[in-house]
Amino acid sequence: MKEITTDEVKELLDQDADVKVIDVRETDEVAEGHIPGAKNIPLGLLEFRENELDKNEDYVMVCRSGGRSGKATQYLEERGYNVKNMAGGMLAWDGPTEK
Repeated sequence: MKEITTDEVKELLDQDADVKVIDVRETDEVAEGHIPGAKNIPLGLLEFRENELDKNEDYVMVCRSGGRSGKATQYLEERGYNVKNMAGGMLAWDGPTEK
């Protein structure tokens, strides 16, 4: 499984790189604060909503601490998506958030 650090994610977002952030936490967790522009697809719904993703795009998976996003990363990797897990999750994120 590929991983990316929070600093690397911030750098990509600061450079307006073409990377999409997918937050796999539950909606109530996301409502408390998320990375600006992140799309919320709770882990339990990922298999039903993966059709919203494009295999030609790059994705960064995010959750609270990295566990759920790790599962999401493995799931999507097995299906041919370009995806990385953000190590440490939102607990390690010190960049901007929005509610």
